[in-house]
Amino acid sequence: MINKSLAKLVLNEGLKTGADFAELYCEDTTAHRIVLDNGIVEAIGGTSSIGIGLRLLKGNRSVYGYTNEIKKKNLLELANKLNAAFHDAPIKNVTDFKTIKVHDNSPIIDSYFTTPIDEKLNILKLGHETMKNYSPLIVRTTALMAANKQSVEIYNSNGLHYKDYREYLRIFFEPFASSGDKHETSFVGPAQKDGMNFLRKLDIKALATKAAHDAVEALDAKECPSGKMPVIIGNGFGGVLFHEACGHALEATAVARNLSVFANKKGQEIAAKIVTAYDDGTAPHAWGSNNIDDEGNPTNKTCLIKDGVLVNYLIDDFNGRRMNENGNGACRRESYKYEPTSRMSNTYIANGTTPVEEIIKNTKLGLYAKSLGGGSVNPVTGEFEFAVTAGYIVRNGVVMERVRGATLIGKGEEVLKNIDMVGNDLDTAPGFCGASSGYVPNEVGQPTIRVKEILVGGNGGKLV
Repeated sequence: MINKSLAKLVLNEGLKTGADFAELYCEDTTAHRIVLDNGIVEAIGGTSSIGIGLRLLKGNRSVYGYTNEIKKKNLLELANKLNAAFHDAPIKNVTDFKTIKVHDNSPIIDSYFTTPIDEKLNILKLGHETMKNYSPLIVRTTALMAANKQSVEIYNSNGLHYKDYREYLRIFFEPFASSGDKHETSFVGPAQKDGMNFLRKLDIKALATKAAHDAVEALDAKECPSGKMPVIIGNGFGGVLFHEACGHALEATAVARNLSVFANKKGQEIAAKIVTAYDDGTAPHAWGSNNIDDEGNPTNKTCLIKDGVLVNYLIDDFNGRRMNENGNGACRRESYKYEPTSRMSNTYIANGTTPVEEIIKNTKLGLYAKSLGGGSVNPVTGEFEFAVTAGYIVRNGVVMERVRGATLIGKGEEVLKNIDMVGNDLDTAPGFCGASSGYVPNEVGQPTIRVKEILVGGNGGKLV
């Protein structure tokens, strides 16, 4: 996007007033999507953007700005505007760059962007037809395919230069079921950091059938009872609870400022001994993976909790200054418009040894939260509230009636310590995580777990 000569000029302009570090993040992104509404093509199209972000650091201070005018004049004006934040003599000067070779953890096979449109449409139409034909109660369907490709270049005042290419692809099926005055929906949305090879391996009929089944089944759900009770949390999307209620509190963005319930607790037991958790940005083709983070550091598989003990945080280089620790490949951003910071990638509780059937069998009365949806979390206190999108009552070790309107309420640190069973069915699920540096692709995950007691909100009275 820009050559080394111009990058050196801009970085040195940024360093003129005493910044101890300067960084250019250059990005060229193309996004494309296809949407079918009830089997009819509603939208086919895309967008493109190109831009550069400049960050200057001095001690524990940072300034950031960006431009989509990729010209020498505009870039120097940006650097001059930002360097006005500091008022000292220059202490660094960039003379040359060393290009660092980036290892590709997820090579793209058959890019979405070079695949004929007919193949993509046929996949979506198959999903629509499968959902529509599942039941006369399915009154509407949405089928969507979305792809994003991104070329990234990073130059910094340590004389390092990085290049990376990223491509993401997701397919999404959402049926709408209706019966009388009851209306329900469900969805499946697998995704990978990959090309069309990913979609060709999927069982489209099975995915669309599952979505339709879940929507129709929900029509007969009763209101969920409320109160404190044992809760079994399903694998895959169930991991959103750990991600939101605990994961964000392990990011240096919060930890470095003592705005996390887990700040200054490294080496302490923060979870049950049967809990081990990771953040793995290296997993091949996983939705949240990258070859390098947005500071150029190689991504890592980082153990966060080992046998209940907090062993690591997710750290970016800047917040690492406050913590006297180096970044560990966890720095991310949505685009050049955002200053980067520590973020999760693919975060999950590791497999245990207990079969899922045994977890259910050993639960006399409680809630089986098979899948979780959105919620709200306070990372300072760890307090959370999450909606259960697919819930069932467990009675005498058997999964029984479907319930609706369940909400899980509690504190992250209490949930971690109250996990008393961990299954052996680890699965992950893709989504987007929003924080101060924008929305980034992210996977959540866990095996099925049981929390011996959580407060459950619902309108179905007392659980009996």
